[in-house]
Amino acid sequence: MAAEVKTTCPYCGVGCGVIATVDQAGAVSVKGDPEHPSNFGRLCSKGSALAETIDLDGRLLHPEIEGKQSGWDEALDLVARRFSETIAEHGPDAVAFYVSGQLLTEDYYVANKLMKGFIGSGNIDTNSRLCMSSSVAGHRRAFGADTVPGTYEDIELADLVILTGSNLAWCHPVIYQRLAAAKTARPNMRIVVIDPRRTMTCDIADLHLAIRPDGDVALFMGLLAHLATSPAIDQNYIGAHTEGFGDAFAAAAALDINDLLERTGLPAMQIREFFRLFETTPKVVTCYSQGVNQSSSGTDKVNAILNCHLATGRIGRPGMGPFSLTGQPNAMGGREVGGLANMLAAHMAIENAEDRDRVQRFWDSPVIAAKPGLKAVDMFQAVADGRIKALWIMATNPVVSMPDADSVENAIAACPFVVVSDILKETDTTRHADVLLPSLGWGEKDGTVTNSERRISRQRPFLDIPGDARADWWQLAEVGRRMGFAAAFDFDAPAAIFAEHAALSAFENNGSRDFDIGARAGMSGGAYDELSPFQWPQAAGTEPNTTRFFAEGGFFHPDGKARFVAVKPPATDRTNAEYPFTLNTGRIRDQWHTMTRTGKSARLSAHIAEPFAEIHPRDAIETGISSAGLVEIDSPHGKAIVRALVTDRQARGGIFAPMHWNDQFAARARIDTVVAPITDPISGQPASKNVAVAVRPFSATHYGFAVSATKPATPDAAYWALAKAAGGWRLELAFGENVEDWTAWCRAVFAIPAEIEPLGYADPQSGDLRLAFFDGEVLLAALFLAREPVAVARNWAISQLSASHGDLRKRFALVAGRPGAGRPDPGATVCSCFSVGVNQIAAAVRGGCHSVEAVGKETSAGTNCGSCRSEIGRIIDRCLAAAAE
Repeated sequence: MAAEVKTTCPYCGVGCGVIATVDQAGAVSVKGDPEHPSNFGRLCSKGSALAETIDLDGRLLHPEIEGKQSGWDEALDLVARRFSETIAEHGPDAVAFYVSGQLLTEDYYVANKLMKGFIGSGNIDTNSRLCMSSSVAGHRRAFGADTVPGTYEDIELADLVILTGSNLAWCHPVIYQRLAAAKTARPNMRIVVIDPRRTMTCDIADLHLAIRPDGDVALFMGLLAHLATSPAIDQNYIGAHTEGFGDAFAAAAALDINDLLERTGLPAMQIREFFRLFETTPKVVTCYSQGVNQSSSGTDKVNAILNCHLATGRIGRPGMGPFSLTGQPNAMGGREVGGLANMLAAHMAIENAEDRDRVQRFWDSPVIAAKPGLKAVDMFQAVADGRIKALWIMATNPVVSMPDADSVENAIAACPFVVVSDILKETDTTRHADVLLPSLGWGEKDGTVTNSERRISRQRPFLDIPGDARADWWQLAEVGRRMGFAAAFDFDAPAAIFAEHAALSAFENNGSRDFDIGARAGMSGGAYDELSPFQWPQAAGTEPNTTRFFAEGGFFHPDGKARFVAVKPPATDRTNAEYPFTLNTGRIRDQWHTMTRTGKSARLSAHIAEPFAEIHPRDAIETGISSAGLVEIDSPHGKAIVRALVTDRQARGGIFAPMHWNDQFAARARIDTVVAPITDPISGQPASKNVAVAVRPFSATHYGFAVSATKPATPDAAYWALAKAAGGWRLELAFGENVEDWTAWCRAVFAIPAEIEPLGYADPQSGDLRLAFFDGEVLLAALFLAREPVAVARNWAISQLSASHGDLRKRFALVAGRPGAGRPDPGATVCSCFSVGVNQIAAAVRGGCHSVEAVGKETSAGTNCGSCRSEIGRIIDRCLAAAAE
């Protein structure tokens, strides 16, 4: 009988419940948990494909020292010795941990305890610095603590939902589906999207404000000034529960309408409509994410939003409040245990002497970090200049994800001692490790995560532990013991760590701190194993309950009052004559971070298989960039080459490029090499949404597309992008110079045996060339070349890897690059869940399916996670418009 395990998705901060089933043959399947209050059974395309990402291909299975396999004792002894020697010679600030929102709370807790309480440095920071630290800083300034006031239910209960800096449809798809369902049930609900791009999220918006990059502070300052003279202002709430309104209003009122129009780039009519909607709709929720946080003015953006909710008292009540949408599965858990360099555990403050004393007494630690440590960008600069001499990187890939990524890579490469804990052996970061430590992956891990609405859920193991892999908390605890702190790190299981974490949250609390899960202190291993999702706070003696903060005040500044923050609009334009475009980086629907997990899934790679840059059609014409051609993006910090996607969804003067691709999947597509290390002065979060760049067409002599049954070797090409595909791999190519012998090139890249001769076609005049290699009825590889981007039917060509080619006509059809009669091309994938292509959807529309629901009934597209429903709607609109012409 198949075994079912309830666990939690390892992707975004929505924190969806997952039921993993392992059958008697060991095959794994996943589905959404209908009882989990975050998703009620829904999963996005990434979550639905989790079972496709848990293979052991490429896994790091044993510790390694200088590239050679070792045992755990040897590796951990070396780590402990080198860190201890560095501290003894250069002091505790000469070492650092760089950790991750992919860690479980128990891992995070042990790392923070070791660094801040026993090494005695604040130098532990996390990749959550790159996505959520401006929200943390804004919350702490306004509320006195890093408190998210509301719940997901508020988004469904609101009459007005504002999505600013959030492509919810692609980045938090399950919340998007909950919102879309609420709007369908209550058509009078209004949705406003504030984003420089017209994203898929805009398809359910009643108003899209295509704001200029970093225009958000000015927009919400204007809103505050408007609200202050309207009936929406709540003087009773302001007087009873806040301080600083006068200064915040004076700063906002000083921004005149002309300055507001210039800074936002929005028409006056749209601004008036937005202000009217906010003023006249009491039940309003403002959701914000990376477009707000990833800015040199990110903290001020957050406070400008919070000011408007405080001024109207629209906070902490059903359907009302500001809502920070967390990026990673456990960014919140990391914040709870003090995983950021400027925080202590349990939401205590490192700059507060009483908090430092309290944590040190609880831990019974010999020291406590006396000051904030180095934030991520500063940390890697300290690695570069030699201040940090020993570095431990856990569950993250900073050579891809950090701004000024080439400089980060150079710093890591030059660091005297680097430890990397990861699940994969080969990443852009692991190649520079002195010691590699094999960690557990999703399905093997055992612990907890916290989602965006403060809900703590279990990640439970259902897979056997591969090789010598071990939990991150275990690795850290073992190093702590070897450094002389055995009693403090005598954890035997994650349950013991969670119980200590819960006890610290309640220690000398008495309601003075927001984070309190004292009801879980002393929890037994059995109760931990059975732990159901619950929302904090849950103080000792209380039962689990849905909670909201601040409806009746009760803030966490010493006087119990919130603080309005007087903000000022920043300079928004970083462009100049040499770098005239503004680059905005972000995520796409079916990939995650640096693709170490999602890159394993052929289904997830089918939607968008290579790195790209969106550019407006007029900008493309003026720069000589052609649709589907290659574009070179560069800044003073680095350069990238990606595919051009010409679209009017992108505003003029702007470029959008995803941050996922790395050196394992593409030649020169690490987009963060281009991003300057500019940060918010308060939060330290990098400004990844407003980067001055130059763009130009990349010239190639030949373009290519290839399919291969086995993973190709790294090709000798000016540009390449590799992706997993059904039955094998797909490869996009471009060459800066001609190759004399293409057959030999194929043999080297695709490992074709010498005895197998190609079936081929060449046209010297056009430059077209096709080569296909068959072993009996099996296609080993095929290469399609042209002087322009290759127009072969890609999904059909990929399908030939799984087809039988005993019929010679099928072989010639492949060489011709198009399906034969009766073999329709499905077209580019739209629905990843059911592998439905654009041509199949268009055929359904022509057959009478004129709604998303009808297309779903005919093709299944859009009926699982729903992430593709916006795209299906656009295809329907285009088909119907074409038919009407």
